[in-house]
Amino acid sequence: MNLRKYRVPEIVYGDNSIGLAAKFAKNFNANKILLVTDSGVQKAGWVKELEESLQENQLNYIIYNNITPNPKDYEVNEGAKLYIKEKCNLIIAIGGGSVIDCAKGIGIVCTNGKDINEFEGVDNIRVPMTPLICIPTTAGSSADISQFAIILNTHKQKKIAIISKALVPDVAIIDAITTTSMDAELTTNTGIDALVHAIEAYVSNASSVFTNINALKAIELLSNNLLTAVNEPYNVEARNNVMKGSMLAGIAFSNASLGIIHAMAHSLGGLKDLPHGECNAILMDYCIDFNFESCPEKFKDIYISMGGDIKTPDDQIKAKLTDKVKQLARSLGVATSFNHYNVEDINIEQITTNAFYDPCIATNPRVVELEDIKKLFTKLLY
Repeated sequence: MNLRKYRVPEIVYGDNSIGLAAKFAKNFNANKILLVTDSGVQKAGWVKELEESLQENQLNYIIYNNITPNPKDYEVNEGAKLYIKEKCNLIIAIGGGSVIDCAKGIGIVCTNGKDINEFEGVDNIRVPMTPLICIPTTAGSSADISQFAIILNTHKQKKIAIISKALVPDVAIIDAITTTSMDAELTTNTGIDALVHAIEAYVSNASSVFTNINALKAIELLSNNLLTAVNEPYNVEARNNVMKGSMLAGIAFSNASLGIIHAMAHSLGGLKDLPHGECNAILMDYCIDFNFESCPEKFKDIYISMGGDIKTPDDQIKAKLTDKVKQLARSLGVATSFNHYNVEDINIEQITTNAFYDPCIATNPRVVELEDIKKLFTKLLY
């Protein structure tokens, strides 16, 4: 049980690093590139900048941009067909978590010859995916670093988690300047997602000294800089600190995995196609309260990393931490309940079951029963 593995891609971090994608593509001997993105990233101008670099280096490419938030299984399969049809041999993904998760899905479908839904779960990828270079344009999902891909199974209305070291991209090119085109809502939702990544990774039963260092620093960076990044979108220092926090949180959760917050967010978000970061934000304080007694000393570390007073008595930490989490969410303007969504018709048995069988449950610090999840969903929805 003391064994731990630790896997990250080659990481290049810095301003104006997008142009380096062409150099890495040449290193992979790219004949034709599938450039995976979405219309929003194209409108922001980042794809044009990448295209100019590829053209200058005489690299052939074709664009696939039919991707929506919470990427769908049919979008992955469509992209894979295009990759094969155009005889590509490299993928470059530029965008947020949805784009990068879709690109990962395309990569494994192409090499394994199966529908994306067949890879649900842990270590179900037999053949390594195609070479993949990722350029994130949001600070939150850390899909560019992680061993995870989250895809919506549209037939079951369920988000599936695909987890495997085969999903770790070859190269992550991280340029915080790209996040200046994010609006306040997207900055908030992705930033909260990153914070939850760090918190769940730190208390995970698969955490280690390697992941803990990254998780605590991520919590500090995100807590201290996310609100500034939201209110001052062109504050480059804040944007860089949030991006660094997201990156470190990604390294942590990719190797320590997550917990009940993400399991429940995947379940509810998959059924209703809700913003993932917002689901995490609403669930966070409820699940911290649920998990607290399993590792109070770790939650104290989290509280201090968020700026809490180190002299706070132990019997006050849980209340102080949950208050701090709620206060951060309020200051960011995040919803505190799901009341603004149509949740009256939700089948609570279905979302409870889906959350219980989500792979993230396995590394939650407290053993979770079906009834525990049902009680939490009941508190949240009714």
